[in-house]
Amino acid sequence: MSLRNTSGRTAGRERVDTVLDTLQQTDEELAAEAAREGSDGPAFVALVERFRQRVWRICYRLLGNEADASDAAQEVFVRLFLHRAKFDGRSKYATWAHSIAVRTCLSIRRGRGRRAKHETTASDEQLESTGASDAHGAPASGDRLSMDAMTVLEDLDEVDRALLILKYAESYSYEELAAMFDLSVSACKMRVSRARDKVQERHGPSMQ
Repeated sequence: MSLRNTSGRTAGRERVDTVLDTLQQTDEELAAEAAREGSDGPAFVALVERFRQRVWRICYRLLGNEADASDAAQEVFVRLFLHRAKFDGRSKYATWAHSIAVRTCLSIRRGRGRRAKHETTASDEQLESTGASDAHGAPASGDRLSMDAMTVLEDLDEVDRALLILKYAESYSYEELAAMFDLSVSACKMRVSRARDKVQERHGPSMQ
């Protein structure tokens, strides 16, 4: 057996071991390793694979169409990589990553101005026609926010709109939302309640 073949098999086993290690590690353990890695390190690559669908889904919900969601998700992962050393472990990595996704989408919406309401409506019509999640994990027709509700949410400010979408369409808990939006749990509950009341006052009981 040649030395080259032996070296190749050893390298192959090492790659397999690395993959197995990342599968067994928690998000927080991977994040700690990613903070010490350079570009394309195995820990951050593993985090991208774990969070790819969830980040895309948040972006899709908040931006209303697939093209913008894909662009935003790519920007989110760039930010996660550039700021990977800033994760301090005081919250779950998922909460930290999702909060960056939310802030990225809010920044995009504020920067571009609001597009016509039919974008959100069209995206929900497409979901209802497919009746299932796509490869990115896009929402299906059984979601808890109706097409009409998604449209009337455009009357809210950006943060209130995002809170209601993530609460009622994505079923985030108040505790998760509070961490993502840097609010206390009680303040989060109050803001969600007031935003929902505002929608119902203007449009009737659109929220299911």
